[in-house]
Amino acid sequence: MSTEAKPTDFSAARIHETVQQILQAGVLPPIVQAGHPVLRQVAVPFDGQLSDAELGQLIDLMRMVMHKAPGVGLAAPQLGIPLQLAVMEDQVELDADVAATRGRKPLDFFAMLNPGYQPLGVSSAAFYEGCLSLNGLQAAVSRPESVRLDYTGADGTRTQRDFSGWQARIVQHETDHLHGILYLDRAELRSISSNAEYSARWDQPDIDHAREGLGFLPAVPGA
Repeated sequence: MSTEAKPTDFSAARIHETVQQILQAGVLPPIVQAGHPVLRQVAVPFDGQLSDAELGQLIDLMRMVMHKAPGVGLAAPQLGIPLQLAVMEDQVELDADVAATRGRKPLDFFAMLNPGYQPLGVSSAAFYEGCLSLNGLQAAVSRPESVRLDYTGADGTRTQRDFSGWQARIVQHETDHLHGILYLDRAELRSISSNAEYSARWDQPDIDHAREGLGFLPAVPGA
């Protein structure tokens, strides 16, 4: 049986109605959790379903939800909206050694519509990730270290940008959301940890200790 995500059946009118309900509610919407079907659908490409003003309002709202969570990225499907839109911002302050090991540098806020990415080179890196739609869990995910992102900005300009390190990880994670992919789909399953166990045992700059303790991603023989 195929596990490939299927396109959402939301019409443009239904997307617009859903967004209006969220914008008019007067409160920050909840982040939907794994098991909600919208997280397992390919979102609809943005094609004018919202006016410029509505799109701007939705982006602002998503940024507020992301900050409150707190997180460094949020995709529209995480609010129950199957539209290819995500926001990202990473200003988390980390120990210098941790930041260097993870290649984590500040990422200024930006929104992307209809994104796609391609790996640059063959290098990959594995680190623990979490997700606002999978509360309480973290797992190690191997991803390309550098990617080229092709996306449309909120102003309608089609843009290409290259990302590396943790910024590339965020970009990939959020783009995956728009295609019905959760980070656990790409994770080393033996690495899955509760937040409490991760904090108590495996919260280190890299995954070497967790890899040895939990028996995942074994070292390549002869390396």
